[in-house]
Amino acid sequence: MTTDIRIAAAEKQAARPDVVEPPQRSLPAGESGGARSRRRVGTVLTWIALCLIGIVFVYPFVWLVSASFKPRSEVFDNRLIPQTFTFDNYVQVWQEAPLALWLLNTAIVTVLAAVTVTISSAMVAWGFAYFRFRGRGFLFGLVLATMMLPGAVTMIPTFLIWNALGQVGTLTPLWAGNLFGSAFYIFLLRQFFLGLPRDLFEAARIDGASQWGVFWRIALPLTGPALAVVLVFEVQAVWTDLMKALIYLRDSDTFTIPRGLKSLVDAYGFGGEWHWEIIVTASVITTVPLIIVFFLAQKRIIDGVASTGLKG
Repeated sequence: MTTDIRIAAAEKQAARPDVVEPPQRSLPAGESGGARSRRRVGTVLTWIALCLIGIVFVYPFVWLVSASFKPRSEVFDNRLIPQTFTFDNYVQVWQEAPLALWLLNTAIVTVLAAVTVTISSAMVAWGFAYFRFRGRGFLFGLVLATMMLPGAVTMIPTFLIWNALGQVGTLTPLWAGNLFGSAFYIFLLRQFFLGLPRDLFEAARIDGASQWGVFWRIALPLTGPALAVVLVFEVQAVWTDLMKALIYLRDSDTFTIPRGLKSLVDAYGFGGEWHWEIIVTASVITTVPLIIVFFLAQKRIIDGVASTGLKG
């Protein structure tokens, strides 16, 4: 009986006329093709513009690397492929200057400055973002107002302070000022902290966590991308800082990379022996570590900037 029912249902289904679906309206072929063509043209133009901008930014470093493999007479021939290829410059530069010591001094200053400014700025930013107290907005405005002061205004008072402490001629003035944070980094981290759910911190407080525990164990791990941005930005700023090195450093044994390159320019460049191959080679050696840092941290930088902008 079950078989008969199935056969009857199949015959009934076959007897039904096919259901004709209404025709779907589509855009004219000319319009869809035109829009597609415009998108393709826009994509091609965008890639061409990006390539041109990339070439403009990359060309100076490519020229520098090329010049470092040229003899003295061919440094400024503007050929990207050296006519006479030599490694002698990379051997001679280590003999003409204490480059390894300068790199070590710069690394010490950079690590201390980046770590101290990241932690101190995060602590101040956490205070402005988490705690509620009278005058908080006014104090935060004062912090931001310090960004309006030109560096030349505070240069002499700062020098007098370090001179009174007997630190002129040492590496301390190049990084110890970061113990008090940076207004820009405080603003950046505060915006990130404000985007975090406050209920999470309140729950931790109810569970018995201290204020420092909430900050160190919960808030800081959640702000990893923003902290990476601050860290890398400060590494770049300290690694290339020449002004402080010119003001505070006296002995070549304490020179950082920018100050050492300045001494090489004075000795072998303008008014010196005109050994520009030594200068460009030293510049390449001292630039490579910074490129490596940015290459390794580029994803964290992009995530940090993007998430900070969204959370702000």
